[in-house]
Amino acid sequence: MFLGLDLGTSGLKAILTNGAGVVQATADATYENPHPHHGWSEQDPSDWIKACENVLDQLKAATPDKLAALQGIGLSGQMHGATLVDKAGDVLRPCMLWNDTRAAQEAAWMDAQPDMHKITGNIVFPGFTAPKLLWLQKHEPEVFENVAKVLLPKDYLRFWLTGEYIGDMSDCAGTSWLDVGKRDWSDQALATGHMRRDQMPDLVEGSDASGDMRDTLRSRWGISGNVVVAGSAGDNAAAACGAGCFAEGQGFVSLGTSGVLLAAKEDYAPDAASAVHTFCHAVPDRWYQMGVILAATDCLNWLSRQVSQKPAELIGLLPETINGPSELLFLPYLSGERTPHNDAGVRGAFVGLDVAHTPADLTQAVVEGVSFALRDCLKALNGTGTDLQSVLAMGGGTRSAYWRETLATVLNLPLEVPTGGEFGGALGAARLAICAATGANPADVMTPPQVGSVVEPNAKLLEAYAERWTRYRALYPAITQALA
Repeated sequence: MFLGLDLGTSGLKAILTNGAGVVQATADATYENPHPHHGWSEQDPSDWIKACENVLDQLKAATPDKLAALQGIGLSGQMHGATLVDKAGDVLRPCMLWNDTRAAQEAAWMDAQPDMHKITGNIVFPGFTAPKLLWLQKHEPEVFENVAKVLLPKDYLRFWLTGEYIGDMSDCAGTSWLDVGKRDWSDQALATGHMRRDQMPDLVEGSDASGDMRDTLRSRWGISGNVVVAGSAGDNAAAACGAGCFAEGQGFVSLGTSGVLLAAKEDYAPDAASAVHTFCHAVPDRWYQMGVILAATDCLNWLSRQVSQKPAELIGLLPETINGPSELLFLPYLSGERTPHNDAGVRGAFVGLDVAHTPADLTQAVVEGVSFALRDCLKALNGTGTDLQSVLAMGGGTRSAYWRETLATVLNLPLEVPTGGEFGGALGAARLAICAATGANPADVMTPPQVGSVVEPNAKLLEAYAERWTRYRALYPAITQALA
């Protein structure tokens, strides 16, 4: 048996598979994501441990014999978070998460330093790990002085599981301390960020072993033999493993809390100026590029809170098929934006509100605004030479037929919709565990899911949505000027 743990922003998901990757059992647990100040987003790492104990308890209660046969664990994790521990391994402060933008000034300064784009292949975004430590040095110097290791969220979970300080290439590529082409820490980038190599975890590839589960934990959950913990992956690389995205031209679009348009790359060819992320893949000699928007279904969740209707109820107000774009435009910059703007200060807006607009109209505008933002990501990816012919549809937002057709038409790309079952980050983590524990070839393990249907762009409405996207793009300079 092999366990995949997906440590997300709102909760931990676990899936238990057999050696063929067939899911045997699932479990999940949630935790809080406090926002104590404007632009802050934090979590208590002890909540991650409690969630992991919870899901293991669930799996033991449901399938004790299968959990007892566990051979490997893989981890998928929210990227960029700064989990800080002292020499004793104790956490120094709450983890600053990927959507924490307090370090915008530090990110801009670091991004302007010599060779940073050349080394890291990316803009230094405010949500990345390195600028958070610069902010900490300035605002919490007593904490900064006691930092012995900086761990990404899933790597703190690994530390609890194994006692080892280990990171993987895909996750560490989002710190702004890694030489993404060489797949190693950069002493120059570390020095620029006022950090040292000894404060970083050791590096392994995601499909390699990183350590073994501690005996006390195996005993607690009745696991009989040795359990290998894989190097594992950042959440998007793990999702690519679950979706079988490795070859040039393969990709997926994900409508989760954030929105992602990802393309696998066989060569390292960054273009930092585009605000496209170029990161190491979870397997050797592979990379991926992606455009990222900070709020996708999070925009719908926000609207849900404002009108006191559940997200599913709001989506239910929309028809099954699209009939043209709304006159109402929505800018989904509720937490700032990454691709293509790299703007932590911009904020969202409705443009064209009318007294007659209903919750259904607002929901349609939100769906279209998120889709237009992902069209911005596609344009940025195209500018780097990436050519996607179709993409796999993933994430909770793609359960909506209306949103799927809107997105396919806005992107002018067919969306491949998988049949039911697991194919995301948790499955990718379990697949990495299989490779690490058995030595299996990732190409043999990480196959694409079966496609149940393909959503084609609505040819009759392509021009209308393209025109509305052009109007949407023109609003960004106006809103930034209004906020200045």
